[in-house]
Amino acid sequence: MGEQHDMDERHTGENETRENGTGENGTRENGTGENETRENGTGRPGGSGGRAAGGGGRGAGGPGEQGPLAGFTVGVTAARRADELIALLRRRGAGVVHGPALRIVPLADDTELLAATKDLIDHAPDVVVATTAIGFRGWVEAADGWGFGEQLVDRLRGVELLARGPKVKGAVRAAGLTESWSPSSESMAEVLDRLLDEGVAGRRIALQLHGEPLPGFVEALCAAGAEVVPVPVYRWMPPEDIAPLDRLLDATVGRALDAVTFTSAPAAASLLDRARDRGLLDELLAALRHDVLPVCVGPVTALPLQALAVDTHQPERFRLGPLVQLLCQELPARARVLPVAGHRIEIRGHAVLVDGALRPVPPAGMALLGLLARRPGWVVGRPELLRALPGAGRDEHAVETAMARLRTALGAPKLIQTVVKRGYRLALDPAADTKYGAGEGT
Repeated sequence: MGEQHDMDERHTGENETRENGTGENGTRENGTGENETRENGTGRPGGSGGRAAGGGGRGAGGPGEQGPLAGFTVGVTAARRADELIALLRRRGAGVVHGPALRIVPLADDTELLAATKDLIDHAPDVVVATTAIGFRGWVEAADGWGFGEQLVDRLRGVELLARGPKVKGAVRAAGLTESWSPSSESMAEVLDRLLDEGVAGRRIALQLHGEPLPGFVEALCAAGAEVVPVPVYRWMPPEDIAPLDRLLDATVGRALDAVTFTSAPAAASLLDRARDRGLLDELLAALRHDVLPVCVGPVTALPLQALAVDTHQPERFRLGPLVQLLCQELPARARVLPVAGHRIEIRGHAVLVDGALRPVPPAGMALLGLLARRPGWVVGRPELLRALPGAGRDEHAVETAMARLRTALGAPKLIQTVVKRGYRLALDPAADTKYGAGEGT
């Protein structure tokens, strides 16, 4: 209870944070960046559903110079500061599909925040709880814009001010205020325990929100006799243009993405709601459970997905940098690596590394290569290969055409052998200890 919000500072790196081990500074995100992508690297048949748009996943140069996410496509559902998350992904070679799942009501236009601010100035609270640094700063800045900044700060100076965590304390002090107390755990549960231990009956408590309500927190205070005044900073609403989100949803269901990342619970819920509205919820859940890697910035963000039995991956530190680093570890680990015809091939989401050189491959070619890679060295017949081709129909000539294009894309025609009257096979090196089906699904 009490941790129902997105823990914005910790979960979304809303303050400027250094990225772990990446050498990049100043990445910021405040609770709206999310992504999805096609999980693969195994080249599962039927997993090519079309290359996602908005790529840019090619690395910068020759063999070995591609980023760790080269050949993978990641969907981003972020609204605010999505450009920073996208930049982090592209710098590591990923293709990106951006479909904002939310939009944020600008503070200057937020009549609810203005009304709450005026109410608190006119009727002083006993306690103010500041939950996020960016939210608290935004509140004070918005009040300045309305001409109430000094009045708000004066009012807050005379009340008990609780700050959740050191970053919030920094924002409070930057406004010329001093916090009364801050929990060492940065946990809203600890803030709630302190308030209940003090006794809240008959007290007026202003709660600075950041994007979504804190129902457990608010309910516990009200049950104990407090009057809670929500201060809704950065309210999240459905996107005005739903088309990009639909494209991202279609790409996820079609396995055209390798992963989807979320940095706020409302964004995850928004994607699920849109899938439900379109009758695609079951298909989306199947993709996220089996083929598309769902990565959340923290445990609160993951709650809407976990409630529907979708297992998620999360970084140890709830920041954008570690989230991207997690993708850099997980996606390449899922790629299929095989020694073929004297070459080392690594099969990724929408491309293949051949001896370290990135080779983008069309969706049809990835479907064929994925099926061959599931049975390295074994012959796969044309009828089965035809069934793996997206929308190929019944003409086996489509297999020959797609295979020719695949060989051209790989740049090494001898990787795939034609077995007359039977089909095709990967020319697995004789010394390779790879048996039928070995590694399938890895």
